[in-house]
Amino acid sequence: MSLDRIGQALASFYDDLIAEGVPEHLAALVRQVRQPEPPPAAAARPIAAKSGKLALVVEDDAATRALAEALLEETELGVVGCDSAEAAIAIMRERGGDVSLVFADVHLAGVMDGVQLASAIALLWPTTRLVVTSGQRTQRPAALAPQAVFIPKPWRPMDLLGEAERARTEPQPVLR
Repeated sequence: MSLDRIGQALASFYDDLIAEGVPEHLAALVRQVRQPEPPPAAAARPIAAKSGKLALVVEDDAATRALAEALLEETELGVVGCDSAEAAIAIMRERGGDVSLVFADVHLAGVMDGVQLASAIALLWPTTRLVVTSGQRTQRPAALAPQAVFIPKPWRPMDLLGEAERARTEPQPVLR
């Protein structure tokens, strides 16, 4: 079964959890996963990757996003960038099975933050390696998905490149 189909199946089960008090912002994301929409411009253009896998950079600061994208373009992964969790979910809905790494800031444009994005991706695409960063925090956010890696800003290029290599070569363990 493809990862996209697994994500879709999890989304259908997730609706049952809404009645048990799951936050509405996560429920809204799941509904988006289940409803087709036109992909954002970043997902529409073809991305070439030697390994067939992608890195998704989610950062609202254009300069920081460009730096992370430039670093990741030196890896075997194709690179897609966006500025909000909502745009990232749209990309994941379109290409989730190809995305090996999501590198997201905690503070993003839009309604959701990077911690909420990591939770949604951990649930719907559990084999995607998650790396979350923040310039406002020096310690891992308590609500961050357990399988996510936290790197405080300013992050070192080698830390990001190391996570990209792990995303390309090692499957993300699925935590239960």
